[in-house]
Amino acid sequence: MPGIRSLSPRIAADLAQKMVFLAGPRQVGKSTLAKHILEQDPHGVYLSWDRRDDWRAIREARWPAGGATVVLDELHKWRPWKRWLKGEFDAHRERIRFLVTGSARMDIYRRGGDSLQGRYHHFRLHPFSLTEFEHGADVRTIEPGRELPLGKPGRNDTMAALMRFGGFPEPLFAASDRTLRRWQKDRLDRFFREDVRDVATIHDISSLQTLADMIGPRVGSPLSLNSLRNDLEVSHTAVSHWIDLLDRLYFLFLVRPFTTRAVRGLKKMPKAYQWDGNMVADEGARFENLVALHLLKLCHFLEDRDGHRVALHYLRDATGREVDFLVTWNQRPWFAVEAKVGDSDIAPSLRYYQSRMSIPWCYQVVLKGDVDYVDGKIRCLPARTFFAALP
Repeated sequence: MPGIRSLSPRIAADLAQKMVFLAGPRQVGKSTLAKHILEQDPHGVYLSWDRRDDWRAIREARWPAGGATVVLDELHKWRPWKRWLKGEFDAHRERIRFLVTGSARMDIYRRGGDSLQGRYHHFRLHPFSLTEFEHGADVRTIEPGRELPLGKPGRNDTMAALMRFGGFPEPLFAASDRTLRRWQKDRLDRFFREDVRDVATIHDISSLQTLADMIGPRVGSPLSLNSLRNDLEVSHTAVSHWIDLLDRLYFLFLVRPFTTRAVRGLKKMPKAYQWDGNMVADEGARFENLVALHLLKLCHFLEDRDGHRVALHYLRDATGREVDFLVTWNQRPWFAVEAKVGDSDIAPSLRYYQSRMSIPWCYQVVLKGDVDYVDGKIRCLPARTFFAALP
């Protein structure tokens, strides 16, 4: 059923064993997913740290008398939350199922202090992908290290909607340019006014906002911190800290080059992509961003659900030969992807890396047109066919 998130049944199952931490960008649908899970529990409770009455109930540990699911939203904003939650879980684990949600990367809080290791499962909620939008929780079985289950393509109208409105629920389901503009403005205002200030002390918030605006035109290109530092007239340390902050708060994500002895001179600079791809103006860069989002969702899905070591990289050597994406499994190449708006001729760089690194599967994913053919070990196919094989 469209609108139902693919993580819902996985989270519900894991709650029977441990706590579940659910992180993701602001307004990606975490609260909606949590409330959907609560609908299956007549005694379930939703408590948000941002509401005063709920804040008191959390601090006083006012839980239902019997067994119940308790959703704790934005709990990481409370400084001693880890120690407190560990005590509550240990005391009530036989009857209370804790689902903890937040718009910051909750995995960063594993470090230091009294660890919660072994007491929770961690999931990351993404914007809607093509498969999730069309089929809800019905996800194909994907085996790392094996060929993707390519089959029936997705719909043209879904591809058009994802390119135009992005995968965040509100603008995607409204399918309105006016709604998208208002939603983006409100989301960015709250992001800098609330999310940033909740996790860090930033004295020069205007420069951080300027940096955020500079990411869109750089999507798909190696990100030079020195260039950003010169443009902003701030220190290298400040830019590095701000990029890390934008990453932690799900404004952007970094894709790093894959290093191997088979190819010398690989660039060390990461590429940056945005969780809200509609902030990328150029059509080609926006499409590459959409491919990056689908591939990152695949990596996180396999890692969070099954514990696989799957990662997203790109390939680029000193001569400038580049392939947009390489997905690895157990640090070995699994498949490579080159994103093209309309070019159906196989990219020479994709041929080079496939031969040089013996990449098992390579795909050239094309936005416009229905060309689908195999050339050696490389398949050129429409984006809607490729996306339909991903979660």
